[in-house]
Amino acid sequence: MLNKLLMLLLLAVMSGRVFAQETKTIDYQSFDITQVGQSVPDFSFITIDGKKYQLSELRGRTVLLVFFATWCSPCMRELPLLEKEIWEKYRSENFMVVALGRDHSMEEIKEFNAKKGFTFELGPDPGHEIYGKFFKQYIPRNVLVDKNGIIIYQRQGYEEKDAAELIELIEKEIL
Repeated sequence: MLNKLLMLLLLAVMSGRVFAQETKTIDYQSFDITQVGQSVPDFSFITIDGKKYQLSELRGRTVLLVFFATWCSPCMRELPLLEKEIWEKYRSENFMVVALGRDHSMEEIKEFNAKKGFTFELGPDPGHEIYGKFFKQYIPRNVLVDKNGIIIYQRQGYEEKDAAELIELIEKEIL
């Protein structure tokens, strides 16, 4: 009886390996609509404080766009790092961080920030209308726009190696 159970277990494990997906590295750039070096698409947004912005009206400032979702665990790791490592350090009249909640309503983003307390600009992107001008898939996404409205950085996530490049570009633009 024990031998039959062991054989069934071994068969189940081997079957699982046959049907298991291989772990592949995702080419996030293949889901990009915009590219580094091009003019940023124009859009308008409203923050949780009721401020209305048109991106084209922010020319003259360097803007970091952050696309996130409240249910996204990598986003929840990234946003506090962006607050501490970028926004608190580089906050100025020449620099702005805008985090847009993909597929979230204004009420959801307000409730979210009431718990989190981020101090950079936050707003909703219901129906991912803004996100859809930049990407087809995957979050978190970061886009750095220079003072002339040109995309100078675009990545998925906020990994340590990417953070160093992003910070270097911000410093070059605003310092």
